[in-house]
Amino acid sequence: MTARNPRRLRGRAAPWLVLASIVALLVPALNASAAGTTTAAPSNILQDIVPAPVVVTANTAVSYQLNPGTVVFTSPAARPVGDYLAGLVRPATGFVVPVVSIPAIPEALPGISLLLQGADPSVGTEGYQLDVTARTVVIRANTAAGLFYGVQTLRQILPAKLADRTRQPGPWLVPGGHVLDFPRYGHRGAMLDVARHFMSVADVKRYIDEISLYKVNYLHLHLTDDQGWRLAINGWPRLTSFGGTTGEGGGPGGFYTQDQFRDIIAYAQAHFVTIVPEVDVPAHSDAALASYAQLNCDGVAPPLYTDIGTAPNDTLCVDKAITFQFLNDVIGQIAALTPGPYVDIGGDEVSTLTTDQYTAFLQHVQKIVVAHGKKLMGWAEALTATTPADSTGQFWIYDSTKAQVVAASQQGAQIVMSPCIFTYLDQKYAPNTPPDPLGLEWAGDINTQTAYGWDPTQVLAGVPDTAISGVEAPLWTDVVTTFAQVQQMTFPRLPAIAEIGWSTADSHDWTSFSQRLANQGPLWKSMGINYYQDPDVAWPAGS
Repeated sequence: MTARNPRRLRGRAAPWLVLASIVALLVPALNASAAGTTTAAPSNILQDIVPAPVVVTANTAVSYQLNPGTVVFTSPAARPVGDYLAGLVRPATGFVVPVVSIPAIPEALPGISLLLQGADPSVGTEGYQLDVTARTVVIRANTAAGLFYGVQTLRQILPAKLADRTRQPGPWLVPGGHVLDFPRYGHRGAMLDVARHFMSVADVKRYIDEISLYKVNYLHLHLTDDQGWRLAINGWPRLTSFGGTTGEGGGPGGFYTQDQFRDIIAYAQAHFVTIVPEVDVPAHSDAALASYAQLNCDGVAPPLYTDIGTAPNDTLCVDKAITFQFLNDVIGQIAALTPGPYVDIGGDEVSTLTTDQYTAFLQHVQKIVVAHGKKLMGWAEALTATTPADSTGQFWIYDSTKAQVVAASQQGAQIVMSPCIFTYLDQKYAPNTPPDPLGLEWAGDINTQTAYGWDPTQVLAGVPDTAISGVEAPLWTDVVTTFAQVQQMTFPRLPAIAEIGWSTADSHDWTSFSQRLANQGPLWKSMGINYYQDPDVAWPAGS
């Protein structure tokens, strides 16, 4: 440990202590000046949180009011979360909201404190404890991620107009009470298909903003498919210069440079979201096959494919050494770009290979993934061929592989539950859902109650509860072409699935959830989210 230099400290306090002393003197006066405008907070707002917390105890006798003197106190390790919170508060309130970072935060300081100390032990690594009195708002957690999720809860219980980016009139009341919260599952995901229809870096960042509000912590990016290749790979330039030039329906296409992908990953990390990059092989590979003839068994490149569905011959040649050189380059570069634990290799809907060919291919690819320091993830079919203890499969369809998937889970494989009949956000909400033809129906219509009406432990009989990593809501973009449509298909169904992943099983109740969900409407309006007003939810007037 480095010794403190008495010459440098003698005769003067440490800078952080001086700042804390000044704030401690100023803030009570500022708070007092605002006290005359205090208005009682709505008595039920603490009960409107989505996902449902483990414990909520309202104290309707008190509320904390944000005012011109409000300060956010953090420790240095929590400073990024403090800056994030202040950035949310400033535009609509017009308040300065200084962020003061000090090594030890006395809980007596008035304002908002983000503490990496003193939380109930039950909160674990992602949970938090929120306490609101007339003088303070205190969020406690064991990690910065827990503080971030506590901030998401705080956002929901503040007035919805706080999300406006222009100044709005107050008052800015936080209802008094206590919240203790932690997640049911460690994997709470969303998937965005940017291969069929490309989404810009700005769109992906905005999606991260919106899904993280509901404590989603994984974003699975489907980067390649028959209709497009979306990530630049050094040494294979035609993947993007040719294979990335179009999309389903002949759209304009697009791709991410590696620097842009790093930017997305950094933005996700700041929101405690882990990116899961997917390169779908050996099928769904027409964009790669069209770009490089040598990846085809006959050495002839097919044309770019822009129709809906899968290309007629979209499978990599699994008998060529060049195929595995190609995959080693692709997986190696993606692994180097991605700090998360997974590289997703797809592995689904392979119809032209024998079982032996498929198994040999997947086992070879798994060795490549492991050699680059990652764990293999794939659609559940991949679990029929890979080493279970080193694999995570995403269950999506009840097909002939179901028994093998169950067996793999019993042998150590982890399962992320995405049953298509409940979680596929590309499906219509209801028959003839406007605007037609947005949404598909091959898995059935999925309204919000259907998206909420399942439990991960009841999806596949025989899968041990300990094998379930969590849940994920995929959004395929076959007929979704704009970000406004992405929002419409995501909200309100994603919050329903996020609650399944976060909240305790015994809290699962449609009546309660639909009421809490309805009260998210004004927040979404202020955030500019283009959501579908499901008629089974009693949305407030004007939202």
